[in-house]
Amino acid sequence: MSMRPDDHRRKWDRKEYERKAQERILDEKYAEKDEEPITKELLKQREYKVDLDSKLGKSMVINKSTPSSQSGGYYCNVCDCVVKDSINFLDHINGKKHQRNLGMSMKVERSSLDQVKERFKVNKKRFEEKQKDYELETKVKEAKEEEDRYKEYKREKRKERKRKADDEEEEIGTSELAAVMGFAGFGGSKKK
Repeated sequence: MSMRPDDHRRKWDRKEYERKAQERILDEKYAEKDEEPITKELLKQREYKVDLDSKLGKSMVINKSTPSSQSGGYYCNVCDCVVKDSINFLDHINGKKHQRNLGMSMKVERSSLDQVKERFKVNKKRFEEKQKDYELETKVKEAKEEEDRYKEYKREKRKERKRKADDEEEEIGTSELAAVMGFAGFGGSKKK
C-alpha cells in the first residue's frame, strides 16, 4: 500500500494472488484425474409403448392421502412428477430433463452407410408388402362394387317390369270404368 494521503486506490499484492491462482489450477487438474468422466448413453428409441389410453374416459376419487402416482394425470416415475394431460406428458418424456434422468444425452448415434442401406431394404420390402395387400384389397373391393351394381341393376329391372304390369292393369281398369260411365276418357293429355 502506498503511503500517500491523496491516493485513495487500493493496491493488490500481485505475487500473492498469482500464487493462489496457480494453486487453484493445480487443484482442478488433480480433481479431474480422480473423478471419472460421466459418459451418457446416446439417444435411442423407446422399447415400450407409452400408455395414454388406459385412463381415457375413467373417473377417480382423489383425496389428500392419495399418492401422487395415483392422482389425476400422468405420473412419470423417473422424474417423480405428475403431468395433467397426454400432450404435455409426451412432451415431458421426449424432453431434455427426462432423458437426462434416464442417463441419456440428447445426441443421436451417427448411422453408417451400411446401416442406411439396410434400412432402405427393410422399408422397401415393407412398402412392397403393403402394395400387394393394397392391390388385393382393391381388387376385392372392385369385385364387391361390381356385384352390388349388378344386383342394383337387376332390382331396377324387376321394379320396371312391375310398374309396366301395374300400368297395364290400370289402363284396363280405366277403360272399363269409362265405358260404364259413358265417356271415352278422363281427359288425360297422354297419347298411347
